[in-house]
Amino acid sequence: MIHLSDNLTKEQRSKTMKAIKSRSQLEDTVSKALWREGYRFRKNDKTLLGKPDISIKKYKVAIFIDSCFWHGCPLHGNMPESNREYWEKKLLRNKNRDQEVNEYYRKMGWNCLRVWEHDLKQDFDQTIKQIKNFIDQAMDG
Repeated sequence: MIHLSDNLTKEQRSKTMKAIKSRSQLEDTVSKALWREGYRFRKNDKTLLGKPDISIKKYKVAIFIDSCFWHGCPLHGNMPESNREYWEKKLLRNKNRDQEVNEYYRKMGWNCLRVWEHDLKQDFDQTIKQIKNFIDQAMDG
């Protein structure tokens, strides 16, 4: 795991964290690619548990694009040096919540897909193809 030192005060860190948008540029790029291909969906639907980044209620599809930092990627997740106890609890809670959300959708008969940020960055087109296949299978199912 990579360790980052934090040279901000608690107040500065708080302000920085609050400025982070709930929707990333990467999510928007994925949405635009799928929309261009003719897929119609909702983004960050507040009526669905976990506010999936992309959802299609008609076909019970929920897709989450997980950032390596916030969702504890085993390959790229890193732990800030300062306030380590806070970050360990925070990131563990995020991972546990992801599992709870996955389980909820599974029990409800939904098709739930989680895509790592690094997959999109390494091979965007291939990852979009995998997402499209996932949606197509749900629509055919």
